[in-house]
Amino acid sequence: MNTREPQGVTSRREILVSAAAFGATVASAALAREGVAGAQEQAAGAAPPAPSDAITSGTIAEAEKLAGVSFTQAEREQIVRTVGDQVDSMKSRLAFGALDNQLPPAQVFRVLLPGEQPRVHGGALPSRLRFGAAPRAPHSDADIDFATVETLSRWMESGAVTSRKLVERSIARLKKADPTLHCVITLVEGPALAEADARDAEHRAGKSRGTLHGIPYGLKDLFDTKGIRTTWGAEPWRDRVPATDALVVERLREAGAVLVAKTAVGALAYGDIWFGGTCRNPWNPEQGSSGSSAGSASAVAAGCVPFAIGTETLGSIVSPCTRCGTTGLRPTFGRVPRDGCMALCWSWDKIGPITRGVLDTGLVLEAIQGASHGDPSSVSEQFLAPRAAMTKDVRLGYDPSWFEGPNAALADTLAAAREAGLELVEKKITPPADPGVLAMSLMAEAAASFEDMTRTNADDQLSWQADEAWPNSFRRTAFLPAVELVQVERIRRLFMRWMREVLADVDALILPPFAGGLLVVTNATGHPSLCLRAGFDAPDAPRSITLIGRPFEEQRLIEVGAALERRLAVAEKRPEMPWMQGV
Repeated sequence: MNTREPQGVTSRREILVSAAAFGATVASAALAREGVAGAQEQAAGAAPPAPSDAITSGTIAEAEKLAGVSFTQAEREQIVRTVGDQVDSMKSRLAFGALDNQLPPAQVFRVLLPGEQPRVHGGALPSRLRFGAAPRAPHSDADIDFATVETLSRWMESGAVTSRKLVERSIARLKKADPTLHCVITLVEGPALAEADARDAEHRAGKSRGTLHGIPYGLKDLFDTKGIRTTWGAEPWRDRVPATDALVVERLREAGAVLVAKTAVGALAYGDIWFGGTCRNPWNPEQGSSGSSAGSASAVAAGCVPFAIGTETLGSIVSPCTRCGTTGLRPTFGRVPRDGCMALCWSWDKIGPITRGVLDTGLVLEAIQGASHGDPSSVSEQFLAPRAAMTKDVRLGYDPSWFEGPNAALADTLAAAREAGLELVEKKITPPADPGVLAMSLMAEAAASFEDMTRTNADDQLSWQADEAWPNSFRRTAFLPAVELVQVERIRRLFMRWMREVLADVDALILPPFAGGLLVVTNATGHPSLCLRAGFDAPDAPRSITLIGRPFEEQRLIEVGAALERRLAVAEKRPEMPWMQGV
């Protein structure tokens, strides 16, 4: 490859220098020049006192420790003579000011590898769209509180309940539960009751918007809601009120669902600690509900809402669902558009439903999926929610080592899968490298998302300041070399190829939620995942099993998950919540 610069074409270095000169302030440019000039004089033999912030060969030597490289003294001195251009370019970039959180990078991540096409399982879908036998009418409010979306929809269709009844129950339970669980950031009472009345009026007029018509739901407080606080769980944004709705909110409203609460989220989508406290697990309120979709999982588990919306970048649906015993679907990356949702990592963030039952995840996904112009990563691929379990000709891959040691109790899930008619395929599944390396990609994007918070010291306002919390993570990521980021993105593609090989002869993988490093791998590669309750380690400690599928094959995951759920027969158990008595 010819690397010489053609005559008459401005060199790359000249472009960088001119850009820096144009954008940098006079003071910052002069300061950088002063530091470089001093270094040049020192290299020529002079030794004037260096400014306190001058870049010297000693600065480079110390920086080598962070970058994991080593240079000779001559190489350091050469870097010092030329690094001023790079410093000026970085300062020039700052002239743009704080970038809007919704502005994505120019590079767009795609889940499918070149030449790869999603398989379509749509031949029998239309016939499965019909409901089965009508459920019996509710005997009590408790039946309503813990019913599935599909059951509530059938009751509403028959006139056994109204949207007003469901929304009133949901609001009452949220008010009762919140002092213990801290699962609500903003209750949306007035607007919710008005919407419920409107949905009931439509129903009386013979109009139905679909299965979600009149069903209340909770929304992780990362999504913009017009005229209603959207705080991201973080102190600097606790009074933020958006002027528009996120696209997911618009789509759920069009589908007839009624928003009743903005649920708790660990500050800036990490953990279960937010500015109002720690969100709690209904099974054991001494425990946090895990995060960051903490309030969504907690509210569903407590019978406060039949479904909620969560997000996942690295376990934020899977982890709270495992802790709270709920069902969570993390769709294929790009399946659900993120317009109006706080961006943490543009090439990792995913939106998905948290529900009481497996089939409900498909009903919600059907309403919110599909590409939009506002999210360059979003795509449209066929999806119709299955209404029944399916096990015929389904092969599940697993590695026996996943079900040993601390996960040995989950081996009964493999037996249940066989009994349900699923074919299990034993495989040795070893990642090509330590999956932890992929987290550099996540951290770089996250630190960029909230760079202004770091630079202005607004991160000091966050409640959680532990070593592993965002403030320190963002600060240290400022020293991540750009070369490392590019290399880890190349390694990410190797993992994508590896996942294609792993799934080549099976329909899905079955595994404990955190086994084999696949939570990190599949969040980086964008593969879909379904997490469902598999049993209990103790009366107040549910445990979960995970299914991982091929890109855009959520339908198959839901069908298989429904078969497992039915065979395991543990989904209907409810937490004992003495603090909820009287509601």
